[in-house]
Amino acid sequence: MAGKNSVLTFKEAKKKGEKLTMLTAYDYSTAKIMDEAGVNSILVGDSLGNVILGYGDTISVTMEDMIHHGAAVARGAKNALVVVDMPFMSYQTSVYDALVNAGRLMKEARAGAVKLEGGARVCPQIREITAAGIPVVAHLGLTPQSVNAFGGHKVQGKSLEAAKTLLEDAKRVEEAGAFAVVLEGIPAALASMITAEVSIPTIGIGAGAGCDGQVLVYQDMLGMYSDFTPKFVKKFANVGEVMKEAFQAYIREVSDGTFPTAEQEYSIPEEVLSQLKEEMVK
Repeated sequence: MAGKNSVLTFKEAKKKGEKLTMLTAYDYSTAKIMDEAGVNSILVGDSLGNVILGYGDTISVTMEDMIHHGAAVARGAKNALVVVDMPFMSYQTSVYDALVNAGRLMKEARAGAVKLEGGARVCPQIREITAAGIPVVAHLGLTPQSVNAFGGHKVQGKSLEAAKTLLEDAKRVEEAGAFAVVLEGIPAALASMITAEVSIPTIGIGAGAGCDGQVLVYQDMLGMYSDFTPKFVKKFANVGEVMKEAFQAYIREVSDGTFPTAEQEYSIPEEVLSQLKEEMVK
């Protein structure tokens, strides 16, 4: 799908059965490359806590972090829809706080939409945010901000009761006004069922091929983040190893004096250099 991606792009893709693509990014240069590649959407995820800031989880990420990185991505993305995560405790405390913080992400981070985690319990927030004209992506299943409540990164929706809750939550967030929903870490068959039951696109991450689209953390799919690799990640290139080899080559060439060469140097006119030497001996 060429041209500027929007909420309508997502709606049309679902209607036509066209798959949507989403990747995370946290800086201008990466966002620009992804945008030029033709990805439909770029998610400025609170996963930046793990892959950019080095935290063990997403809990410590602040609104200021999201605004800083979101604005950088927005400057690099001309056609991709930029979705910015609402960080932990920026929307759970009250509907008012959720609306104010979503507004900040739109105004200061230049987001095209915001994403928040949770089902029925955050529907009041989704309603008010969307009523203010701010597009919302919901997020169900393995929601990283609730990892402590889950007791770790565990697949969700495997019991009858949990599966029924996820299906109902998907319907509820759609009714509340979300234009898409991320399904993370749930059985593929359940994700396919949810996808068939809702009219908004489902974006899967560890939820199988039956979703309307897919999202991955780019450091995972490029082999740049080795602290933890989920089962659902496919490495499309081992960029991390290429980077390491390049860094090692740089270190070697600086150490043995083969970099820089004349090709990387700037020249100065000989007469200027001669005059400078004369000045120095006076």
